[in-house]
Amino acid sequence: MGESGGRARGPAKEHRTVSRVTTILETVAADPHGVRLSVLAGALDAPKTSVHGLVKGLVATGYLQEQGGAYLLGPAVGALLPTPGTPLVDAARPTMQKLRAEFDETVMLGTLVGDSVVYLEAIESTQLIRYSAPLRKRRPLYPTSIGKCLLANLDRASREAYLRERFPDPEERDRVERELADIAADGIAYNRGETVPDVSAVAGPVLSHRADAGTAAVSIAGPTTRVADRLDEMATAMRAAVQEITYRLR
Repeated sequence: MGESGGRARGPAKEHRTVSRVTTILETVAADPHGVRLSVLAGALDAPKTSVHGLVKGLVATGYLQEQGGAYLLGPAVGALLPTPGTPLVDAARPTMQKLRAEFDETVMLGTLVGDSVVYLEAIESTQLIRYSAPLRKRRPLYPTSIGKCLLANLDRASREAYLRERFPDPEERDRVERELADIAADGIAYNRGETVPDVSAVAGPVLSHRADAGTAAVSIAGPTTRVADRLDEMATAMRAAVQEITYRLR
């Protein structure tokens, strides 16, 4: 009765690293204007060098974001929890509903979380056969259509670091870089069966400067047999849609 899985149960004990991480998050959450590394080091009573690695790890996974030398809560805090009613979701939902009504395919809103994409909201197609989006789960940035939009609008250093790690072959990396350059210029990304063989999608970035909006994009996805001939039409509607969402976020 006192064991589970071959290991004795006992009272929970504080873990030093876990305590430091939670203290960092709680300290940052208490100040909406951002907290500098020196303040975090003081809160932990630890050297800056020790705290720096923890903070950068939290930035890399999306739990913190850095702005002007200060740290704020990152998109992972909200993206991985069922917390509707954020400014981004509220701004996007009416437009997403219009897109679903126009094409009757699944419409998704995704955001950048570390080096992944997380879907915050989805309005699914009413058709029996449809794409069903997994919410609040980390997914690879590439080759999802939303992820491509996020990558194309990422700062150059972060984008190049991502591509170097995931595309060690220079020719393949060059191909992806050219694709992302086209997406940045055109404002539209496509996924023609690259993630799921029978699903195609089109996406556009929501380019807002609001800190609470994060980096986001919207996509329309459905069975390739149904949407392949409508991707250009969807792309035109998507350009107008993301402009509408961005306007609401001003």
